[in-house]
Amino acid sequence: MQNYLNCGCYYCPAVVAFLERLGFYGVQGNLIMYLTGPLGMPTAAAAAGVNAWAGTVQVLPLVGALAADSRLGRYRAVLAAGVLYLLSLGMLTASSALQAAQPHSASSPPSTSPAHLTFIYVALYLLALAQGFHRPCAEALGADQFALSDGGDPSSPASRSSYFNWFHFSISWGYATSTTALSYVEDNAGWTAGFGACWAVMVLSLAVFLLGARTYRAEEPVDGSRFVETVRAWAARFFHRKDAAGTERLLDRQPEEGEGVVLKLLPIWLGAMVYAAVTSQVYTLFTKQGSTLDRRLGTGLVVPPAALQCLVSFTFIAMLPVYDRVFVPLARRVTGHPAGVTTLQRIGAGMAMSCAAMAVAALVEGRRLRVVTAAGLVDRPDVAVPMSLWWVAPQYVLMGLAMALADVGLEEFFYDQVPDAVRSIGLALCLSAMGAGSYSSGMLVSAVDWATRGSGESWISDNLNRAHLDYFYWLLAGLAALDVAVFLYFSKRFVYRSKGEQR
Repeated sequence: MQNYLNCGCYYCPAVVAFLERLGFYGVQGNLIMYLTGPLGMPTAAAAAGVNAWAGTVQVLPLVGALAADSRLGRYRAVLAAGVLYLLSLGMLTASSALQAAQPHSASSPPSTSPAHLTFIYVALYLLALAQGFHRPCAEALGADQFALSDGGDPSSPASRSSYFNWFHFSISWGYATSTTALSYVEDNAGWTAGFGACWAVMVLSLAVFLLGARTYRAEEPVDGSRFVETVRAWAARFFHRKDAAGTERLLDRQPEEGEGVVLKLLPIWLGAMVYAAVTSQVYTLFTKQGSTLDRRLGTGLVVPPAALQCLVSFTFIAMLPVYDRVFVPLARRVTGHPAGVTTLQRIGAGMAMSCAAMAVAALVEGRRLRVVTAAGLVDRPDVAVPMSLWWVAPQYVLMGLAMALADVGLEEFFYDQVPDAVRSIGLALCLSAMGAGSYSSGMLVSAVDWATRGSGESWISDNLNRAHLDYFYWLLAGLAALDVAVFLYFSKRFVYRSKGEQR
């Protein structure tokens, strides 16, 4: 059994997750450069558009999880995601090839017709739907191997916690490889080659997943009528309606759902939403900020702006083994907790780190603007600022630390704090908080852009040399600090499903 767990719970899900993230982030990681480049969108509109799409990416897992837990099952949901991935990435590749084939001058990108733009957005949102089926179901399928086979083993919570760490370790490698290798292909060989490479990677991911099909021990979906009863029971608890005898009987069979479970999770969900709004800047404004710097390395190699995101992944990759193999055993000796610290303590530490990251980003951006002024480049946004790209490295590293703590902790928390039969939905709730954060970030970007235009240059102007991203970053740092304070208040009063977690 141990050999099975080592292979079934870590190896196969890890390889599939690595390949899936490699293909998916080949689009998301560099999307803002695609929108502002070949499609010619303004910076603020592109950032808001990417945030809206990323929000949909994180909200759609609720759809995928509901379908998986009620009808499809997690295995078939991941299989459906693979088909949708191939369709959407094929459409993006074809649309890019058609656009590149249009006659255009070297100084201006090809024109994009409304029909062509609609086709691109359909492809992007199909990609979001594919992610909606894959992310919660693939991750829960791996974690289910412990839940189905532990037999009440007291070490299983620690094993599941370790699984979440190593699952994220593998997807971080996918993210890092994607934002370096695939973004380089997109910037140098063209978007058609980049999107085509993403499609090929997804073919390989689906093939690996199918190769392991016979070894999976998948939990069957909840019967449709029982699933509806479960949802009604949850709603009844939330609204404190206890007059339905059938609902009460169902709740008697599921005592772990507890009084007001949705209401209990809501403050944590809202805290995660604000945290996600802060971290959304990594693949939007951080990328645009880095695009203005001197990105030459060595003998002339120019680093793609999106490749700077690999610093987040490399921090993740370095942090998770240290956390899992060094910090957890040491903390366990002090606290007696199976995972070293509670999931909410881990999440709170990550939120505090994101606040520090935004403060550092604001300070670096302030220096960049001073260098711009001193070099006389205020009205020369096409010229690289004489400031090394390594100046922005600390903010990426701090964001990587924040995500290694908070992102993994949030997914483990929502997986553990919902009834066993709907754990895909638990993970989807976590991802939906991230999606709501991305929506919030997009709305905040648009609101700040509109509000600051009236007093002169927008804080998020197309010409970043005249903009004030530093002011916007300080605003986000303040929101993050407030989020940490409110989160600490609610987390100290939270009662876990498992008494062993309450330490």
